Amino acid sequence: MDFMLNIAVGMPGPFEMVIILVVVMLLFGAKRLPGLSRSLGKSLSEFKRGKEEGLKSADEPEKIEPESKSDKEPVVSEK
Repeated sequence: MDFMLNIAVGMPGPFEMVIILVVVMLLFGAKRLPGLSRSLGKSLSEFKRGKEEGLKSADEPEKIEPESKSDKEPVVSEK
């Protein structure tokens, strides 16, 4: 059933993309569009980089550090 939903929704066509572009231009103005697209591109690249780092760290086995002696000593409070 999910497969049929994905086919029905799909990607927006060229006409829908033009409508979206016009609405964005009306909301933000033509002067702010280059900065908006630049920040969107930077955000997308940071997201991809973080995703790759997360996948890389998930593939590596965790290193368990030995407990230090200070963790085992009881804490004595002075009164």
